[in-house]
Amino acid sequence: MTVPLLSLRGVSKSYGQNRANQAIDLDVAPQSIHAILGENGAGKSTLMKLIYGVEQPDSGTVIWEEEPLSLASPAEARRKGIGMVFQHFSLFETLTVVENTQLVVPGRKTGLTERIRKLGRDFGLEVDPLAHVHTLSVGERQRVEIIRCLLTNPKLLILDEPTSVLPPQSVERLFDTLRRLRDRGVSILFISHKLEEIRAICDRATILRGGRVTGHVDPRKHDAHDLARMMIGRDMPEPMPALPISGGEKRLEIIGLDYRPDDPFAVPLSTLSLTVRSGEILGIAGISGNGQSELASLISGEAVLPGEQHERIYMMGKDVGTLNAAARRQLGFAFVPEDRLGRGAVPEMSLTHNSLLTAHPLNLLRYGLVDEAKAMAFTDECIRQYDVRTPGPEVEAGSLSGGNLQKFIVGREIMLSPKLLFIAQPTWGVDIGAASAIRRRLVGLRNEGMAILIISEELEELFELCDFIQVLHHGALSPALVTRDTRPEDIGRYMIGAYSSQETALA
Repeated sequence: MTVPLLSLRGVSKSYGQNRANQAIDLDVAPQSIHAILGENGAGKSTLMKLIYGVEQPDSGTVIWEEEPLSLASPAEARRKGIGMVFQHFSLFETLTVVENTQLVVPGRKTGLTERIRKLGRDFGLEVDPLAHVHTLSVGERQRVEIIRCLLTNPKLLILDEPTSVLPPQSVERLFDTLRRLRDRGVSILFISHKLEEIRAICDRATILRGGRVTGHVDPRKHDAHDLARMMIGRDMPEPMPALPISGGEKRLEIIGLDYRPDDPFAVPLSTLSLTVRSGEILGIAGISGNGQSELASLISGEAVLPGEQHERIYMMGKDVGTLNAAARRQLGFAFVPEDRLGRGAVPEMSLTHNSLLTAHPLNLLRYGLVDEAKAMAFTDECIRQYDVRTPGPEVEAGSLSGGNLQKFIVGREIMLSPKLLFIAQPTWGVDIGAASAIRRRLVGLRNEGMAILIISEELEELFELCDFIQVLHHGALSPALVTRDTRPEDIGRYMIGAYSSQETALA
């Protein structure tokens, strides 16, 4: 048998009463792409942190290249040849891309700048090396993390949801890159909730459930349905059918909007128009960095239009172009941002206090003071309804896995019973079982008459959920395309600007 590059024997890790990993056995072979499968909270991220030196195991043995390994830090792991791209980014926002890269990759700024540009071109991960990180979208930050890790020439590359914010064209290019890395001797640990991706690229998979290993399989010999059942321990429910509704009232209307942000690195928006009616889901597709963040800020009220641009954004029939976020929420608007930690939740605050950020109008205050009992009851109900895996409502938001925090934030906003719900990246980093539950809930709300706007970079998700799809490219929106009459290839052409003016007019 081939000697494993990495072996774990009986590795366990607990955080108080939470047993994140329990007696984990794992072998990663040389020149392999090895998947780690499991629901949110199954222990995947904790296990990767143990391998990368972010955390140390309570018990068990880690063996690297046939020698026992004890890592005190990620820097030591990188020196050993272990690199990792985290699901939650580890970038300094006030530094440029190349300055962040210099923190872990030796080299002069000029040379690294050119290497970053070349890797971006080769792998479909284009990003401006001289841009400050705080000006980048979530998808662009993911690209920076992947490039920075590849520049360290690792023997073992750990990727935590690397494709979650990449368009389909870039995913295949990334897979080609990963296969080339494997063929050159690099082993890859691959975490993804996209089971078809795992079947396409991985030659081995370890399944975790409740912090324990429940099986090792070759994912190429099982279909996605089998893998999902092994992962969550039950069959997946069928998608909820969308009920035909027509002629609903306009809940969101944008009319010929032009917007040039003050930030010179932001994407200007040009002549945007869209309409979302009650009983309808409109999806916005597009490659990350084409104006999604700017559009989201304008709709949510985080950015306010200048006076000369009034009468461009309407909610529930009211001009809201100059209204702030709180005023828009009072009209029946709710928002789930793509950035969970920082904009969707305050990581240092409890889930109960995070509920108060947007749900306080639901009788959670009394005489201007917080009614702790009602706030906790609201949070308990959100945890129960949306299957948030957490010990309780007083746990800090930052201690939850990414997927469980997403379920909490989505649940909190839906429980406000809004007339208009806007969600950016609804199932980013969420396991297949939770993603299915969220999508079923959104379709159910649409059937009940809610107006829903979704920004997503997952075409499969948009085709499953949406009545209409528009594509954002270089700050401009395509016409609204009827989903049932549209092919993924058509959306892809709009995403890269490969359509003619005649086709635009016909659409």
